[in-house]
Amino acid sequence: MTTGEDADAGAGPGAAMVLFYDIAGDMADHDDWHSVEHFHERLSVPGFLRATRWRAEDDGPANLVIYEVAGLEVATSAPYLARLNAPTAWTRAMMPRFRGMVRGFASVAAQAGFGDGARAASLRFRPAAGEGEGAEAALVAWIADTLLPEVAAPRGMAGARLWRPALPPPMTAEQALRGPDAALDWLLMVTAWDGAALDRALAGPLAPARLSKQGAEAIRIGRHALHLTATARDAALMTAPPIPVRAPG
Repeated sequence: MTTGEDADAGAGPGAAMVLFYDIAGDMADHDDWHSVEHFHERLSVPGFLRATRWRAEDDGPANLVIYEVAGLEVATSAPYLARLNAPTAWTRAMMPRFRGMVRGFASVAAQAGFGDGARAASLRFRPAAGEGEGAEAALVAWIADTLLPEVAAPRGMAGARLWRPALPPPMTAEQALRGPDAALDWLLMVTAWDGAALDRALAGPLAPARLSKQGAEAIRIGRHALHLTATARDAALMTAPPIPVRAPG
């Protein structure tokens, strides 16, 4: 198990921006915009390290997007806010089509395992209300010391991270085009290279009743498949985003 302090010391990205959302209308049009212009744009901002889009395998929000960043300070950095306050024409056309946006920055509270598999489960939750900081700390310690190592150990499982939500980012011109975003709760993200192993984890150690017993509430579980991932190096090697070519018809 690795703590958030270890992550900040060099074990990997210590923070991320996380988004859950649906899109009204043509998802293929969203994927063109998001895959070429938007990913390239975000990964060209200093501090953005990797962008990953996951596509839902259940009836939850269609898209889960994680932008791994160097630190929480990226959320209020001048280059990032300048980009958000000068949306492109394509972004201006796309933003009003977003539905049910949940968005927020988060830091790594704990992690275990290695790498990211192509299948993932997301568990959003809140520490039980009214239980105090001690109960929240006990829940986080149990996840870090017991749950994450247990989930990540079996064959077929990859990495597991617990993300601690940070303060909401400021309102920008881009966000104003789609309306206010809902705040991000705590997020437990578990990935696997074997879908059957992920099924077993969800039925066993990640069962909602088990998390509830430890003091988690408002638990929402999603299943996701890897859709696209790119790095800041990928963006740097391509000075301008490619123009998507649609298949005939």
